[in-house]
Amino acid sequence: MGYPVTFSLAGTGLLFAFVGILLGYFEYSFLEAIPNRIYTIMKNELLIAVPLFIFMGAVLEKSDISEKLLNNMTLLFGSLRGGMAISVTVVGMLMAASTGIVGATVVTMGLLALPTMLRRGYNPRIATGTICASGTLGQVIPPSIVLVLLGDVISAAYQKSQIEQGSFSPDAVSVGDLFLGALLPGMLLVACYLIYLAIATVIFPKSMPPIPLAERRELMARGKWHFTLSLISALIPPILLIVLVLGSILIGLATPTEAAAVGGVGALLLALFKRKLNLNLLRSAMYTAAFQSSMVFMILIGASIFSLVFRGLGGDVIVEEMLTGIPGGSVAAFWSVMLLMFVLGFFIDFIEITFVVVPIVGPVLMSLGMDPIWLGVMIAINLQTSFLTPPFGFSLFYLRGVAPKSILTRDIYMGVIPFIIIQLLVLIVLFFFRDIITWLPHQVYG
Repeated sequence: MGYPVTFSLAGTGLLFAFVGILLGYFEYSFLEAIPNRIYTIMKNELLIAVPLFIFMGAVLEKSDISEKLLNNMTLLFGSLRGGMAISVTVVGMLMAASTGIVGATVVTMGLLALPTMLRRGYNPRIATGTICASGTLGQVIPPSIVLVLLGDVISAAYQKSQIEQGSFSPDAVSVGDLFLGALLPGMLLVACYLIYLAIATVIFPKSMPPIPLAERRELMARGKWHFTLSLISALIPPILLIVLVLGSILIGLATPTEAAAVGGVGALLLALFKRKLNLNLLRSAMYTAAFQSSMVFMILIGASIFSLVFRGLGGDVIVEEMLTGIPGGSVAAFWSVMLLMFVLGFFIDFIEITFVVVPIVGPVLMSLGMDPIWLGVMIAINLQTSFLTPPFGFSLFYLRGVAPKSILTRDIYMGVIPFIIIQLLVLIVLFFFRDIITWLPHQVYG
């Protein structure tokens, strides 16, 4: 109906709370915990990383780093069939690891790459699907806003499951654990995208033609050395920022919040170095960070009220009995939750799923013996799919907003289907080969 999600969650929770009080099914004292819950959210230092990472991504997006990177990558792979699609995927990966903002990456690629791909004879479905899918990599490849939010929720759920099992000095799961756990699966996803594009060039050679030789010569008229220097100068800024942010977390020099601050300052320095930093850029980046962060925190508050009432009405007990009672044990329970999240992704945002569903099902799944880092990364990849699933996939809307009128919405929907299938196949692979997720965190943090 178009009503804001945060007020829908909080309003529904309070409505059922009052009905429960009238019917004698709900204790009024539960509502007294709402101010304390809101205060706990607002004083959580980990969540300061959210506006800082958004600010970092907004500054980078407005500094034209992605435009220079895409132009150079296109020249590098231009002689190959599907070379521009490969370039878009590689640039999407690098921008994911340096910005983590899906909207910025999809819109930038849609404005820069899509018209050129169409002009060079690319099939509209392959072009739009590649841009949408590569733009969503920021949800899995760290530093990712999804992983920051999931880190907080998974850690709380893990501690709750341990307390319920009688351990009163529970272990914690950090965002750094999830960042490390998501690194190899993120690279696996990129590799699968590239393999699909390579196969598509063989099956449909005319749908992804190479850049014509005359055009390549014109683009590289200044010579190979100039091109090499241009490529290196385009690659250094995002890679340097990735090393600064992720490296400081992984070697223990900084918490995710401190690393996000490093990223914000690093993005400003890169913009200054490229002579793009001015008052308009700073104002626009700060507005983006404030707007997006307000949305995240308001949804978190609304979801917190909803989950409080849900627990007060005994919903968590019902969910636990339902999951543990499913024939097939923990495996069936896990895939039931994955299916539920996948279906919810068609209709609601990843933020609501993270804040509403994960706190309810997370403790149950972890009490069944599932590794919290593995579970968190699996949920993140599943949530990434929600950006691509119609009718409300955010990437689809972002691209529709900047795509030429000649591109039909049906083409965008059809173009993302192979990438959705790839993501689901990667989920299955990670289920059977769990060390892909858990090996790196255990090697680094023991």
